[in-house]
Amino acid sequence: MAPSVLPASSPLLTSEANEKYANVKWEELGFSLIPTDYMHVSKCKQGESFSEGEIVPYGDISISPCAGILNYGQGLFEGLKAYRTENDQIRLFRPDQNALRLQTGADRLCMTSPSADQFVQAVKKTVLANKKWVPPPGKGALYIRPLLIGTGAVLGIASAPEYTFLIYVSPVGNYHTASSGLNLVVDHMYRRAHTGGTGGVKSCTNYSPVVKSLREAKSSGFSDILFLDAATGRNIEEVSTCNIFIAKGNIVSTPPTSGTILPGITRKSICELARDIGYQVQERDVSVEELLEAEEVFCTGTAMVVKAVDTVTFHNKKIKYRTGEEALSTKLHLMLTNIQMGVDEDKKGWMVEINGCVE
Repeated sequence: MAPSVLPASSPLLTSEANEKYANVKWEELGFSLIPTDYMHVSKCKQGESFSEGEIVPYGDISISPCAGILNYGQGLFEGLKAYRTENDQIRLFRPDQNALRLQTGADRLCMTSPSADQFVQAVKKTVLANKKWVPPPGKGALYIRPLLIGTGAVLGIASAPEYTFLIYVSPVGNYHTASSGLNLVVDHMYRRAHTGGTGGVKSCTNYSPVVKSLREAKSSGFSDILFLDAATGRNIEEVSTCNIFIAKGNIVSTPPTSGTILPGITRKSICELARDIGYQVQERDVSVEELLEAEEVFCTGTAMVVKAVDTVTFHNKKIKYRTGEEALSTKLHLMLTNIQMGVDEDKKGWMVEINGCVE
């Protein structure tokens, strides 16, 4: 769900600011928007190339009522994080992968996209401009939200004549604040995506349809929704904003990114790390029956990183899974966050340091 904006009087903001850090109560961070100082904005005409763009004060933008994003939902977004290490380095996690995923989505929605280098350089500049908002080591991360939207006016259904590439940031803590695992419920009524649709790209239009299911689930005491495939209703696909894995014995399985499931960057990284420690990772259709018989279930995503699933409720049947210190999800979470935070050496070349000048 979209994060709420914290007002200036928010208890998360304090008057105690200095040259290194903004006035935030870092220990109390959740996943709500804290407006920062600056954002990046660049524009281009359909079929042309994006301008270098500029860093401007964070604030509202003005677009035509006839803009493609407002009338036809022609828009994409990405999500990635910047981390501060113990030696005060600021690092990004695999921004090139977000750039490539945005390009794939732009092609699907007939939009003009920035080049991978433009994307990464714009992210670096935006983070550096908001350096004071990157939380202290271990206190959270700076969440980065790039948007690519059709801002040109278009009355009939067509590609917008102009596009805006915008990046804003916000310091965040945990997406799910509970220390225990997730309690998921399988959605039997609604489907998130279908073959040939936009489930495999990060289209803005993918997310508002899940709000009804998510609201109903949370009102019944669940933390999130697990969706089934539209074709058969027998296979698991995604949770509302993250990918899902099951583990049994030495085999870890996750649904394939074959058009209806977002190819998560954390998902991709966790697959690699699990293989590194000897697990057989299978990207394939996973039936509900296999889910119910799994020993462990966990979710991955930029916001939550890796989160264990405590229970899944299917109709009136609730299944409990392994969690805690001995769980694979705990081990994978530690492996990934240690790389992101600079505790362990980054042997995979995933991290990009951005202190100092941008190339």
